Amino acid sequence: QVQLVESGGGSVQAGGSLRLSCATSGYTYNRYSMAWFRQAPGKEREGVAAIDSDGSTRYADSVKGRFTISKANAKNTLYLQMNSLKPEDTAMYYCAAAWSTTVVGRLLSPAGYAYWGQGTQVTVSS
Repeated sequence: QVQLVESGGGSVQAGGSLRLSCATSGYTYNRYSMAWFRQAPGKEREGVAAIDSDGSTRYADSVKGRFTISKANAKNTLYLQMNSLKPEDTAMYYCAAAWSTTVVGRLLSPAGYAYWGQGTQVTVSS
């Protein structure tokens, strides 16, 4: 059974940093693509950052240069380092996983991801 559990969310002031973690279990970790998504109230879920099974990464334009996605294969854990946070980054953040072939060419689209965590809230105040 695939399980994804996020942690690390919280409240920070603008300009601050947070590191989100996603502990995973129940699948062959290094053969999956993984991503972070976020959803603010009244808005659609959007892709923030993704990392493919080969280690290549993709970022939404809104977070490039501020967020870094990484994974620790030995720990089966996905991370999202978020720096220079802005109030518009406020949202519920979710990690997601998918068999790599299902998200080819669409790493930042939620449509291809079969497995999701429960989310962790990030609130950035001005």
